[in-house]
Amino acid sequence: MTAPAPATLELRECQFEQMLGGTAAARCGRMRVPENRDDPASRTIELRVTVIPSLRLQPEPDPLVVISGGPGQSATSFYASIGPALAAIRRERDILVVDQRGTGESQRLDCEFDNDADIVTTDPAHLRELGAACLAKLPGDPRFYTTSVAVRDLDDVRAALGYEQLNLYGVSYGTRVAQHYLRRYPQRVRTLTLDGVVPVDLALGPDIALRAQAALDAIFDRCAAEQQCEKAFPRVREQFRALHATLDVKPASVRLPDPVNAQMIDSTFGNLHLNAAVRMLTYSDETASLLPLLIHEAQSGKRLEAFVAQYLMIERMMELQFAYGMHFAVVCSEDAPRWDGANISSDELAATYLGTNFMQGMRAVCDIWPRGVVDAGFNAPLRSDVPTLILSGGNDPVTPAEYGARAIESYARGRHLVLDGQGHGQLATGCMPRLLSTFIRNADAAGLDTTCLKGVKPAPFMLSPVATGP
Repeated sequence: MTAPAPATLELRECQFEQMLGGTAAARCGRMRVPENRDDPASRTIELRVTVIPSLRLQPEPDPLVVISGGPGQSATSFYASIGPALAAIRRERDILVVDQRGTGESQRLDCEFDNDADIVTTDPAHLRELGAACLAKLPGDPRFYTTSVAVRDLDDVRAALGYEQLNLYGVSYGTRVAQHYLRRYPQRVRTLTLDGVVPVDLALGPDIALRAQAALDAIFDRCAAEQQCEKAFPRVREQFRALHATLDVKPASVRLPDPVNAQMIDSTFGNLHLNAAVRMLTYSDETASLLPLLIHEAQSGKRLEAFVAQYLMIERMMELQFAYGMHFAVVCSEDAPRWDGANISSDELAATYLGTNFMQGMRAVCDIWPRGVVDAGFNAPLRSDVPTLILSGGNDPVTPAEYGARAIESYARGRHLVLDGQGHGQLATGCMPRLLSTFIRNADAAGLDTTCLKGVKPAPFMLSPVATGP
């Protein structure tokens, strides 16, 4: 077989839209790659590639590559939200942003759900129907949208742009992509930063409900230990259980102003919607600080409007940012085949607020979803002497600090930092932008002075809709 011709990539001046408004000068391009990387004659897809150029006239030769999470979030939308945290790095080197295949503007594989349905709130039978309908409409073959294929795309982009080495930053699922790129192309990685790490041998899914429950319990425990919060919400844990049970028996009908356009709307809010809102609110210490107040007002005063508004905003954000077809392509190929070995019982899951619904729903979709390309040794132990920094939140509801402790064993020149009381993703927390810039500049995790992290504490609880306390 004739080797495929090297991919070409031409970048042109463009304006990169930022989430908080305004634009930034960048260079943008599209690169065509085979959908089936092992068949150069297969149809091609386009990858969106953006380089945010360094502010130096002569930048360092190795850019920072931003790899987003999900799976299903585009790197473009992620960078638009966190770009300011990378300002110090940009002063010295380019930042490379590639929408992973299946996300953003790289042949996005999307699934449209009903207004009141998503993978968290929908019953398994209906999810199976929605998954089948989604498969029939996808613009690409989901078998070729896995991590193993995506890292080959990234290395083609690297080669086309002439970079010899890359500094990789991955968050959440992006840590899996970064680690697999390291596995396949170890000589191409100068530094590795893993934020909310997924250990390479871990099958995501079975313990999500357990991790979510642990994070919520920690929030309740912290409220009980803080005098003002305990005084304002003395029974918040019991109130949550009562609210959950009530909505399980009879979902509430709530009329409220739409949180986006303020027009009055009617919404149904059951315990599955409550679960989805609570889980996503625990991802950040700032949004977690709302939970005791939201629960107290919903249960004691029967005022659900604020909780419903939070759910609606979360639902819309997920619809905009996440390509669920790509999400299923990854999870059903890389995680689902190993779920039965997780040794987590249905009784354990049933004791959590998420219960068994999440895993039942994901199993329902994966039952009908085609399995994609997964490299041999994908989950094998990884050993590397690449300088590595692992960041964990002390109360992360999905990739807890123990995952970081587990992953650090792979990295001889690695260091694991845990930030007190924080949730999922530490890039913009406290002095972390400065520490990350220093780490990448020096390629030395051990030498970092992390004294400034001692000042990182979780956000104070909101005791009223307008204040944290007197």
